[in-house]
Amino acid sequence: MSKKLYIGRKIREIREAREATQTAFAKLIGISTSYLNQIENNQRPVSASVLLALAENLQVDIASLSVSDGDRLLSALSEALADPLFDTYRPNLQEVKLVAQNAPGIARALISCHQAFRRNSEQLTSLDASISMNLGFAEPTPYEEVRDFFHFVDNYIHEIDTAAERMAGELGIGNGEPGTILAAYLEERHGVRITRDGTAGPFIRLFDPKSKLLFLNPHLPSATRNFQMAFQIGQLELEGTVDTLVRNADFHSEEANEVCRVGLFNYFAGALTLPYRTFLRAAKELRHDLELLAGRFGAGLEQVAHRLSTLQRPRHKGVPIFFARIDRAGNITKRHSAAKLQFARFGAACPLWNVHQAFEKPGRIIRQLAETPDGERYLCIARELNKGEQGFQAPRRHYAIALGCEISFAGDFVYGDGLDLSDRAAFDPIGISCRICERTNCPQRAIPPLSSRLKVDRNSRTAVPYSIR
Repeated sequence: MSKKLYIGRKIREIREAREATQTAFAKLIGISTSYLNQIENNQRPVSASVLLALAENLQVDIASLSVSDGDRLLSALSEALADPLFDTYRPNLQEVKLVAQNAPGIARALISCHQAFRRNSEQLTSLDASISMNLGFAEPTPYEEVRDFFHFVDNYIHEIDTAAERMAGELGIGNGEPGTILAAYLEERHGVRITRDGTAGPFIRLFDPKSKLLFLNPHLPSATRNFQMAFQIGQLELEGTVDTLVRNADFHSEEANEVCRVGLFNYFAGALTLPYRTFLRAAKELRHDLELLAGRFGAGLEQVAHRLSTLQRPRHKGVPIFFARIDRAGNITKRHSAAKLQFARFGAACPLWNVHQAFEKPGRIIRQLAETPDGERYLCIARELNKGEQGFQAPRRHYAIALGCEISFAGDFVYGDGLDLSDRAAFDPIGISCRICERTNCPQRAIPPLSSRLKVDRNSRTAVPYSIR
């Protein structure tokens, strides 16, 4: 049975944007006023006929009415409410859905309060009492604020993406060697010359505004150098756009503003070197083969995987995928999901996820069919990568990237070939993280779930030394 679509808030926003009353709007899409009122209050789902009427009469992009943003908010809110802090009241799933759908601002405020509570708790646990007495209300870290900013805008920044695509078209990026094109543009348009004389120390990129010299580390891959040239172009040409986006985000600190500025210029660099529609067509043509896409655009595998996660432009969306970067300790250092799968905001990734196996098989694509506790099934792809300078003694960073899609889209990926997608037994049971996972019989469980009580039997022992009530 198909999932019912409760999108009352979005329908109300569409109506209010047209400054229409419920009576006038209901007449426009051919339903009764009472039915529209019930839809807007999430008392009834939106029918297929209403969706068609919105598309035909108002040119509304039906794909833009997806509940992916609501799924992300619902996941984050559910994780927060699983904390023992809320043991005196445990809302059911329907109540949580109603808050996330009808009052997203309140939901985000509650999530922020819970984050602050956890940070204060951790600080009070680890710091000396004399120091902890002086602790104030913990603000989210700049990194966390910016990470959530990108997460809740669907990892797609329209103003920057379209500006980068226009420039890519003018420069012919995608039709030639990008490094030569970008270097020539920097010199001709901005008088910036590229130097690789090796005197700038350990920097990847170092720009001197006075001399207009841009140092690029000669010991790094060409894909990294191309990305850094695109970043510099963004700084020189999009400063006003970026400042407006940062100002409207209303971060808590100047540090967060600066972190976001760097993130937005990085976004521009990815969008310039991998222009939206050209890259989207190539992704479909090559069936999301990471190595072939990297070769075609002169980009790195992580750049390609990250770019795939940003293909969320209205009317021109790509396959909804999830993407994450994980270090050897299991920490998720970069994450986004346009699919139903959401990542934990605290704690490490599920140990049953194939991304951990990637470190055991460097240089190889690892495939996995996986099923989460909610019954959703996914095609998961992981690969170990390393970054750093060339040279025997050069330090290198090792990490893994993971991406994938809901199983209904597996046919669009070359990595789904040869797998039996109809065999339920072929799917590994994975979770989000141990602290919120609902599975009661997982032999890899690291810690008990926060929302459950434990039963310990001294006369018996299984893989996990307790059972979950």
